[in-house]
Amino acid sequence: MNITDKDIKLIKSKGLTIDKVLSQVEIFKNGIPFVALRSAATLDNGILKFTEHYQSELTKLYNSRMSNLETIKFVPASGAATRMFKDLFRFLDNYHSEKESLNSYTNHEKANAIRLFLIGLEKFPFYATVMEKIKSAYPKFDSLSEGRQVYIFVEMMLKEKGLNYGDFPKGLLPFHKYTDSIATSFEEHLYEAAGYNTNDKGNSELHFTISKNHLEGFKDEFERIKKKVEEKTNTNFKITYSFQKPETDTIAVTQDNEPFRTEDGTLLFRPGGHGALIENLNDLSADIIYIKNIDNVVVRKYQDEVSGYKKVLAGKLIEIQDEVFRILNAIDQQNPTEAELKDIKKFLVQQLNVRLPFDFDKFSEKYKLQFLRESLNRPIRVCGMVINEGEPGGGPFWVKPENGRLVLQIIEAPQINKEDQRQQDILASSTHFNPVDLVCGVRDYKGNKFNLIDFVDPDAGFITQKTLNGKVLKALELPGLWNGAMSNWISVFVEVPITTFNPVKSVNDLLKSAHQEKLFS
Repeated sequence: MNITDKDIKLIKSKGLTIDKVLSQVEIFKNGIPFVALRSAATLDNGILKFTEHYQSELTKLYNSRMSNLETIKFVPASGAATRMFKDLFRFLDNYHSEKESLNSYTNHEKANAIRLFLIGLEKFPFYATVMEKIKSAYPKFDSLSEGRQVYIFVEMMLKEKGLNYGDFPKGLLPFHKYTDSIATSFEEHLYEAAGYNTNDKGNSELHFTISKNHLEGFKDEFERIKKKVEEKTNTNFKITYSFQKPETDTIAVTQDNEPFRTEDGTLLFRPGGHGALIENLNDLSADIIYIKNIDNVVVRKYQDEVSGYKKVLAGKLIEIQDEVFRILNAIDQQNPTEAELKDIKKFLVQQLNVRLPFDFDKFSEKYKLQFLRESLNRPIRVCGMVINEGEPGGGPFWVKPENGRLVLQIIEAPQINKEDQRQQDILASSTHFNPVDLVCGVRDYKGNKFNLIDFVDPDAGFITQKTLNGKVLKALELPGLWNGAMSNWISVFVEVPITTFNPVKSVNDLLKSAHQEKLFS
């Protein structure tokens, strides 16, 4: 790699080093090994399912301890809405009202998405806003053909000359329509947080990771809704923001694994994916940190159910922490008896999904305690898992890493070898899906915050193919936030109802019942 003075200046401006960049290029050259799946995690093997009585007990535990806990809700919210509208952008590119009728266009099999969009058009929360803008700009709108009207509607909604929703962050888009207001997903996260993330003083803290250019937009939105939401929830909200750090950017390369340069010769760096946010998460300190994506919200009539399950997961985290901290303190104070060691081993295997070395019982007392301490003194995450209904994305699996002991992990599809039929069969046998519904404990048994970077698996990233101005390039994504970035945490997976998982990946998802205060008649 030929490094110019211009390259060095750019690399340093991002907080990166030349060695770091060169090591990233080597990753492209050597490739990233696929994970070795051994089996899917199921209710019989790695995923817990709670009875109603046990859920009630965990909720009571959480409620009894909440007043003494510092909690925060962490919401990755930097994603733009462009992909959410990809079918509508395709419509703008491909439909020409002067050449074909709207009916003819929507009869094509590939036009299913636009057909559904039109069927539910008046149910979208932004419908009235778009129409108001149109009536102002197009006085003769009603006299136009149906195809032209629809084209203008989509264009006014997405493009810069209109409302520019295509360039909005998801958090600031209209998501839900109520009788007296329209709510963004940002606003809905506040209402939801009030249900489980509020202390005895009525304070609730949320942290959003956003793009720097959207900061003022989020601040303005909070000021617009602050008084209303705080009065309705009887909660005082503290909102903080952070940006993905430039030192987590990764270099892009050509198909030949040479650094990709733009037309003016500048090295191309790309954001490292949501795995980069482990740095942002590491900057927070609280007893409990909730993690949930910006687009996974519901209308308020369903929020009590969502909040209820959050308390269950948090109660389970507290229960696990109590036992982990008790064991670690006991190890500090005295050597456990054989009977106590047996109970600790049972706890690790049955509750924490830790697989012991086959020769553990032959270890000396010193190494037994060392192994137990290292296995227990880690960040803890309790992860909600929903029944797999065909959603794309990651799921829970038993994986065999190089050290040979099975571990429970959340794995994304790009980490799995598509050419290995056995691996694909295991993937197909998965019963549950990762909805990104995490409750995390990031402090150790002495109250000190863990350095979360110490628990990242650096080999768990993946290489993806992208294009820029028609040129193909390869991009490196860092170990995902809930994948490799938390690879070495204690992981507990719990089945939660599908009703708690309502992401908006496509604009048409807003027509689903979870996002409609009043259902279709």
